[in-house]
Amino acid sequence: MPAEEATTALPSLRQRRRAAATQEIVDAAERHLTEHGPAALSLRAVARSLGMTVQALYHYFPSRDALITVLVTKAYDDLADAVQTAVETPADDPDLPRLVRAAEGYRRWGIAHPEHFQLLYGTPLRDYAAPADGPTTQATRRMSMIFERELFEEFTPEQLAAADTPGLSPPLRAYLEQLPHYGEGHLPSPATALLMSAWGHLHGLVALEVFGHTTFLGGHQEEIFRMAMRNLLADIHRRIT
Repeated sequence: MPAEEATTALPSLRQRRRAAATQEIVDAAERHLTEHGPAALSLRAVARSLGMTVQALYHYFPSRDALITVLVTKAYDDLADAVQTAVETPADDPDLPRLVRAAEGYRRWGIAHPEHFQLLYGTPLRDYAAPADGPTTQATRRMSMIFERELFEEFTPEQLAAADTPGLSPPLRAYLEQLPHYGEGHLPSPATALLMSAWGHLHGLVALEVFGHTTFLGGHQEEIFRMAMRNLLADIHRRIT
């Protein structure tokens, strides 16, 4: 067979059937996740919802961990897609910074998909361990790159290295320097500290709302969140410039 024919050959019938069955299992697992939450997820429950035996399901997913890894990876990718779409979509305020738009995309996805948000950031699932440097790690790297780019795109490496981060001890600086970076080039330790602090603040506010701890704000959560993100961005810019 010519090389160009081999590279464009369609998947076999067997491969297409396997891919369709695998997708059906993932869809059923996502429905179960939405209806019952991450803690109730089991291969037996998913198989029962499809009229399959657990033994048959093992032909597609050899363990519960394998299925959870697919669900976690897909959730991270869906979240990253939502954040990227928010950045690229014109906002109601034309002067709204890209970082704030990204943060609002993150918040909207979390509110719309609370069970998936809990799968990613809630109580760790018992006995589940993500594969080292596997697909879940790759998906989190994509998310990190988006926020790193929107947070620091205006600054030079020299400005990032000179950022004002009081209380950053020499041991912490050394630790931050050796962390893997997923954006463009090397991120100096002061900028890494700012990124981690900003992420913690952003994510903490979203988690409080997703898990129902900000109902006292009435219908003003969105406005409060936008104000908090503007203030966060202004503080970071002050520390860098």
